[in-house]
Amino acid sequence: MPSMMSDDGIRLQKVLAQAGVASRRAAEELIAQGRVSVNGEVVSEFGRRVDPDTAVIHVDGVRVVVRDDLVYLALNKPRGVHTTMSDDRGRPSVGDYVRDRKERLFHVGRLDAETEGLLLLTNDGELAHRLMHPSYVVLKTYLAEVKAPVARDVGRRLREGIELEDGPVRVDSFKVVDSTAGKALVEVVLHEGRNHIVRRLLAEIGHPVRKLVRTRIGDVRLGNQRPGSLRALNRQEIGSLYAAVGL
Repeated sequence: MPSMMSDDGIRLQKVLAQAGVASRRAAEELIAQGRVSVNGEVVSEFGRRVDPDTAVIHVDGVRVVVRDDLVYLALNKPRGVHTTMSDDRGRPSVGDYVRDRKERLFHVGRLDAETEGLLLLTNDGELAHRLMHPSYVVLKTYLAEVKAPVARDVGRRLREGIELEDGPVRVDSFKVVDSTAGKALVEVVLHEGRNHIVRRLLAEIGHPVRKLVRTRIGDVRLGNQRPGSLRALNRQEIGSLYAAVGL
C-alpha cells in the first residue's frame, strides 16, 4: 500500500473501491450524491484524500472498514470447546481454531463450554469493547432444547422479568419454535450478558436447558455454518455491528 500513498493520503474513491464498496467510478457517483461522509462530514468533491488508518468513513450512514489489518470472523463454536484463546489444562479452546493466523485475535464475549453456536473473533478492540459493554443493547438469539410442554404464560413471565440471585432479568422476546412429546425447542432473544444467563433463566422457570445454541448476534446470523468452521464477516455485517454500538 505505501506506493499508493502520498503525503495527503489516498483518494477517497480509491479507498472505497479497495474496501469493496463499489468500483471507483461508482464510488464517485456515491460521493457526488452526498452519500459518503468522512469523520462525520459529508464529502462532495472527488479530490478528497484520506488516511485509511485513521479515517472514519460512512456510506449511506453505514460505517465502512477500510483498514486492511482488521479481521472480523464468525466461529460456530462446537460443544465442549472452551471460550479462551489458550487453555493451560490442554482442553479444546477457541484459540485452537485461529492458531495459524498472523493476527492477534480475541473473542467477543463468551459461550460456556456446553453451549454451541455463534462467537465473534476480531482484533478490532474498540468494536469488541462496545459489543461487550452493557450500555449498548445488542440483541443475542438462542435456541434451547427444554422439556415439554411449555406453559402458555412462560413467554409473558420472561418478558415481564424473572428474579435471579444477581438481579432481575427480562427477555426481549420468547417463542416456542417446535414441541413434540417431552421435548420443546424455544427461541430466546435478550441483550443480557451475564454468565450462563439463558441456562439460569430457563432453569428458574422449570425448564432446564438440555441443549443450547446461539444463532445470532445483532444482524450477524449463524445460518448453516458448520460446527468448528470460521468465516469472514461481510461488509454489511460489519457495518451493522458498528451501527449497533454507535460507531
